[in-house]
Amino acid sequence: MRVWLKKIRKNAKLSTYKVAEMAGISQSYYASIETGNRGKPLNADVAKKIAEALHFDWTRFYEDEKEAG
Repeated sequence: MRVWLKKIRKNAKLSTYKVAEMAGISQSYYASIETGNRGKPLNADVAKKIAEALHFDWTRFYEDEKEAG
């Protein structure tokens, strides 16, 4: 689970639907990324789009979860 991602989204006062819309992906896809229920590694292009929508460095997706906390 990406607790840090949820915190960033909530601090921005955005819904999962709105972030998904801004990133050009489906809400269910975004939700699976945020909850960690996605089986495959996250595509860098998608990571960049989400990071741009939420204003953080996209490489954070690839940091160790403990460090990113």
